[in-house]
Amino acid sequence: MIPFSDLSSAVRAAFALLSLLLCLADIGSALLAAVKKRVSAAVLALILLLPAYFLWQVIFDFALLHGGEGASPVSVALCGLPLVYWVAVFVPLTAASAVTLAVNIRYGKKFITPGAIKQFLDSIPCGVCCWRANGRVLFSNVCMNRLCAALTGSPLLNGDHFRDAVPSEIVPVDGKVWRFRCREIVSDGQTLREMIASDITAEYAKTEALEKDKAELSRVNEELREYYLGIDGAVRGQEILQAKVNIHEEMNKLMLGTVAAEADDRDGLDRIFSLWEQNALLLFREADDAAEAKAADGIIKLADALKVKLIWDGAVPEEMTEKQRELFFTAAREAIVNAVKHAEAKTAEISFDKAEDHVTARFKNGGKTPKDGVRFTGGLSDLSAMAKAQGASVSANVENDIFVLSLLFPVDKKSTERLMRGEV
Repeated sequence: MIPFSDLSSAVRAAFALLSLLLCLADIGSALLAAVKKRVSAAVLALILLLPAYFLWQVIFDFALLHGGEGASPVSVALCGLPLVYWVAVFVPLTAASAVTLAVNIRYGKKFITPGAIKQFLDSIPCGVCCWRANGRVLFSNVCMNRLCAALTGSPLLNGDHFRDAVPSEIVPVDGKVWRFRCREIVSDGQTLREMIASDITAEYAKTEALEKDKAELSRVNEELREYYLGIDGAVRGQEILQAKVNIHEEMNKLMLGTVAAEADDRDGLDRIFSLWEQNALLLFREADDAAEAKAADGIIKLADALKVKLIWDGAVPEEMTEKQRELFFTAAREAIVNAVKHAEAKTAEISFDKAEDHVTARFKNGGKTPKDGVRFTGGLSDLSAMAKAQGASVSANVENDIFVLSLLFPVDKKSTERLMRGEV
């Protein structure tokens, strides 16, 4: 068998290079394992490093001293061994070093390690910082270091100092808006402080836009309220004017008929006076009917303007007095406006229930239902006060996911009977 010392210088140099590469691979494996805190893998890599380094020193010593003259006895003895022994050592040593290095590299890709955590936290778009009670920073990612430099002009060295330098919870930095939140955590029985900075630029812009839209909506609602009040006044004035015109025309006819009647004709005069009484009552009723029709038409136009499908289930009961009808139409307008404003409703329904001593008007609407209950503020508060002044009551509840506003009117039975007989 050929001894290792009889090999050419190039072959011995190749073995020396291989041993040097094995040394570098074992050193790399030991460092990777140490970073991942794998003590056993680091020790194994150092054990494999010792024979690789020893073989490299033997080959280098033999080659440096011109063929072994003056070399150490160990180097001369080992180089005098047959080549097959050297191959038998290098093959398993190379395989072990390669496997150890591959396992350490694969471990970093397949398992969670401190290095993987650091790499992940550096890649997220929010800042993270953790420090001890004395201010010593244990960890901070790239984003938090950049924010600290922008706010304080210095690197992040003390967590307490950086926390005190943050002026408020929401801070604009470099054209973005950040929310800083700090809390205490307990790890291994030790109290630590953690601060997280989140980029809320988009949310902040949407919140500002929402506040502006809310203010604009309040302004539009106030203008719309004033406009509806103006419409009510104009409609009422027009109704009164038309009623006066109708009354004037009817009275002119009656006066002409009275003048034309003969004084001696008592039957004719009785008929004339009877017509005076009937026409007066009729004209007053027509004026009331016209006013009610105008009010109902105003409700329909309001629903059309707000793009709400209005459903009338029955007519306004005759038992209701004029003041009660006015309150009903006021409640209808308020119910439709609130249905659009608060529930974003597309449909609204008005219905009536009659009992012996009361009449109930119900206003139902689809859309969203109030989660925290109905608060009687604004228009509902005014409506409740007006109802209370008439002895009526206002209530609101949710039935089968449908919001219902109820208005209960008391009814005087005797007055109702006289009204229906035409005695009033």
